[in-house]
Amino acid sequence: MILNWQLTIGVLGGSAAGLGVFLLLREALPATPALGPALRRLHQPAAPVRTTSTSGDLEWISGVTRWLRPPTRELALIGQTSEQYALSVVVSGLIGLALPVVTVAALFMAGVRLPIVVPTVAGLLLGALAAYMAHRSVLTKAEKASGEFRQAVCAYLDLVALQLSAAHGPVQALERAAAVCDGWVFERIREALRMAQLQMHSPWDELRDLAEKIGVAELGDVGAIMQSSGTDGAQVHDTLRGRADSLRDQIRTDSLAKAEAVTSRLDIPGALLVFVLIGFILYPFIARI
Repeated sequence: MILNWQLTIGVLGGSAAGLGVFLLLREALPATPALGPALRRLHQPAAPVRTTSTSGDLEWISGVTRWLRPPTRELALIGQTSEQYALSVVVSGLIGLALPVVTVAALFMAGVRLPIVVPTVAGLLLGALAAYMAHRSVLTKAEKASGEFRQAVCAYLDLVALQLSAAHGPVQALERAAAVCDGWVFERIREALRMAQLQMHSPWDELRDLAEKIGVAELGDVGAIMQSSGTDGAQVHDTLRGRADSLRDQIRTDSLAKAEAVTSRLDIPGALLVFVLIGFILYPFIARI
């Protein structure tokens, strides 16, 4: 009887150990990828169907988004969605609206009573200002990102020209030039070229679509120049070099214009400071009269 119990325990222990080894090997070995979900990720529908309760709960954001008319190109450039933009504007406005109310409530608890018109008017003004600042923040970030994108496209033009000089084809020149540098701009370019390869599109069409989506026309020029090389067999090395030089001159001109604008704005406080100093100098003489 004792021998049977020992045999049973030994069999159960061996089975448990074998099951554990089997599970470890199963997790360690690479699993066969599911082809259906992978194809669905590559070919996503243009308008996803709302089937979950979460999307139904967030329908009001879509309504607010349509009412606000968000800047789509600027949002695509900085990598934000229209819903995120609408949510940031609404939250900023609510915070600005609630801040005077909370302040007046704290003063009321301290014994200071103010008319109800004060928090109402202040809340409306501060809420509108906060919402506008959230909108302006998006435009400022997009303007800065657009400048960075243009500078990166200027370098990308030179890199593509170098790859063409090394006897690479137009498609290979675009891909190899995009793989040279790091940064978010080249990552967007590599992503566009990767999508063109997966969806069997020409890379210059994908670059022009990306340029139209984010509002950077200089990237579309790269696609237009390379299209003439890929379809007509034209020698575009000198064209790429010339476009890079003209873009570089344009960036330099814009930078000088911005610097002059900042300098002109600094002249106003400088002139006010001169008037203040003149007032300090003339005050003793005027006081003696």
